[in-house]
Amino acid sequence: QVQLVESGGGLVQPGGSLRLSCAASGSKFSFNDMGWYRQAPGKQRELVAAITSGGSTNYADSVKGRFTISRDNAKNTLSLQMNSLNPKDTAVYYCHALRSGVNYWGQGTQVTVSS
Repeated sequence: QVQLVESGGGLVQPGGSLRLSCAASGSKFSFNDMGWYRQAPGKQRELVAAITSGGSTNYADSVKGRFTISRDNAKNTLSLQMNSLNPKDTAVYYCHALRSGVNYWGQGTQVTVSS
């Protein structure tokens, strides 16, 4: 059974940085698209950044230039480097992976940006 486990969330001051990681277990096969989504209280879940198996990336306008997504296909891991964080980035961040039409989700990790 495939499981995605996120780590790296926490409390950070405005202007600070965090690095989220996602490790996939239960599968020796790599995924197609992978990405990070987030959901703030009272809002819908939204795409933050995505990356294909070939390394092509896509970012939400609100994080362009501040966040960087990367993956290691051999290790089935996904990362999100977040810089210049601001309070609007506060949300639960979810790791997502797609393979053969099946969507997989992590349990989420809380990111709180506050002074």
